[in-house]
Amino acid sequence: MESLRDRDALIPQPRGNLPKVCAVVLAAVALGIVVLLSQQGLLGWVAMALLIVTLGPLVHGLCLLVEEMVHHSNRYQGRALAKMLPACGLWGRNLLTAGLAALLLHLTRHTLPLKDQWQLFVLVPVLYTVLKSLGIQGLSEAEVSDICESRKMNVAHGLAWSFYLGYLQLLLPCLEDSIIAFCATHQASSPLWGRGSKKLFILIPLDTNIPDKLEEVDDNIRFYDNLPNKELNRAGIQGRVYKHSVYRVHDEHGRGHDCVVEYATPLLTLYRMSQDRGAGFGEPERRQQVLLFYRTLQEILGQSLECRNRYRLIMLNDERKDDPHFLSKAILGHLEQQEKEEFCLDPPPLQETGPQPRIPYANGEWRRGDPMSREPTLMISLESPQPLREPVENTEQWCRGN
Repeated sequence: MESLRDRDALIPQPRGNLPKVCAVVLAAVALGIVVLLSQQGLLGWVAMALLIVTLGPLVHGLCLLVEEMVHHSNRYQGRALAKMLPACGLWGRNLLTAGLAALLLHLTRHTLPLKDQWQLFVLVPVLYTVLKSLGIQGLSEAEVSDICESRKMNVAHGLAWSFYLGYLQLLLPCLEDSIIAFCATHQASSPLWGRGSKKLFILIPLDTNIPDKLEEVDDNIRFYDNLPNKELNRAGIQGRVYKHSVYRVHDEHGRGHDCVVEYATPLLTLYRMSQDRGAGFGEPERRQQVLLFYRTLQEILGQSLECRNRYRLIMLNDERKDDPHFLSKAILGHLEQQEKEEFCLDPPPLQETGPQPRIPYANGEWRRGDPMSREPTLMISLESPQPLREPVENTEQWCRGN
């Protein structure tokens, strides 16, 4: 089983703000150079640069607006133009920045030789529009990936949410009860369930090559039986049947361990998309989507109160497929780790070995206190009892009787 450090290094982390920090540092350095080389007119140069930079996206937005108005007006319901302008980038921050830059340039026009710079205001936006329209000045793959991840537009996000809402959220809350009912009817299987094995072990292979039977991958794994069926009325289907399979996993000493194991079925969709030419989904994109699926599903389940402590995600690295018992070792490794985590949550009580405190009796005598591990002793307070909410008539009589 691969370590947690290797798994964390494999899973892509959300993109941070390092590009923004670098951009701010470069802007500060550039401003410092301009201040050193130009003793006056700093605000004017900044206003001119901002106006030139923002004019390009605005002109390109006008070209996009023409396309939307001519061929795609049916996509916008109601106030079409009011929705087209923000969609083409002709609203909000770009327009506000250009307006502020134009106002600042107008106020500082006396400090700059604008008569010799008007060509820049014409050529730069037009050339930017040409490069943008031809795809030369387009978004990079990292920017597209950042947009898709931040706006939850990846295929992996949809598959993870579908897997959770349509399957895991319905079955995981009652999984432990199903296992208890299963053990009641399978007495031979009951001793083989460890303390931390009463969870759903979800296998996520990076290559998305999922067999129909786990025995085909590892002969140390044998199908034992199915948990009791759960029937739900879903999407017009009356009594739709959901089930989990119990597998017996043998370790190197031949001992069996029963647990509920299955592959993440949405990965079959990713695999078939990569095999279909019409999907435009290659092997590198598939691997990236599997990693995003794992991260998204982990985040969703981590925030779900219904599914908490009822699942275990197992990432299977395809680089170790040369071992014929790789799958059983991975499952057993997670079982062992789960057992340790379960036992660490309930540590045994500490035994007191030092001298014990002296506790007063009600009659004023003293004796040594008993250790915490012994049977509790009755201690009677000398103070009169205080009511929690309101006095009760027979309180004093009850205290005397005890």
